[in-house]
Amino acid sequence: MGTVLLIASGKGGVGKSTISSALAIALSRRDASVCIVDADIGLRSQDAILGVADSVVYDLMDVARKGCNIRQALIHLPGEEDVCLMASSQFARAKDLDAKDFTKIVQELRQTFGYVLIDCPAGLERNMRILTQCEPDEAIAVATPDDVSVRDVRRLCMVLRERRVNTPKLIVNRLDPLLISAGEMRSAQEISDELKLPLLGEIPEDVHVYRALLTGRRFMDLECEAANAITRIAARIRGNEVLLPEYGSRRLSWRERRKLRKLTEV
Repeated sequence: MGTVLLIASGKGGVGKSTISSALAIALSRRDASVCIVDADIGLRSQDAILGVADSVVYDLMDVARKGCNIRQALIHLPGEEDVCLMASSQFARAKDLDAKDFTKIVQELRQTFGYVLIDCPAGLERNMRILTQCEPDEAIAVATPDDVSVRDVRRLCMVLRERRVNTPKLIVNRLDPLLISAGEMRSAQEISDELKLPLLGEIPEDVHVYRALLTGRRFMDLECEAANAITRIAARIRGNEVLLPEYGSRRLSWRERRKLRKLTEV
């Protein structure tokens, strides 16, 4: 039986889908088979992020409506033989997805894959009621260090609690060590303490991520700190003890201190 991970954020734009796809690759590279389920009905993104948009023939709604079987809807990721994607539908609405059908699909995927990552859409109410009925083993909340995102994760936790889903673990994305050192941005641990959520990982702002998206590449194939952070998170999910780097807490180099002085003068 595989592990089902519900990856959510409340608000959009925090990097949840990018993190979901990267986590799938990182887990597969640690000897796990992984299926990503893009549950954002009407606004699919995982096929574009993973570079397989031209390979989509059948999607999640086709499976739910018995238009095809699960095997036909799975897209194997080139170069990552242990990663599959079940794309979302671009031409349906969230209300078209029946909770029982979705649960049946997830439970069948659980029989085949070591991990099933459900990339949740932005928003909470109807979507989360449908998606949480599949009885995920764990939930992961993705936040950025701003107040709006943190507030939305707090609301997300309330909804998950109402749906009897285990307390989510937290990933804080787009951290800037210089701003943290300057006292202008909270650290991942401070946000974790505020939300009273266990900290699964912290990911720094990294220009390689957006550059990879612009050029149709996967940043997990690049040597960059964001990829290293995702790899550490995957190791923790697999049960390994990996220390957090605690971005913003280490002693800065003279170049970084110089940059920080210029930053604080603005």
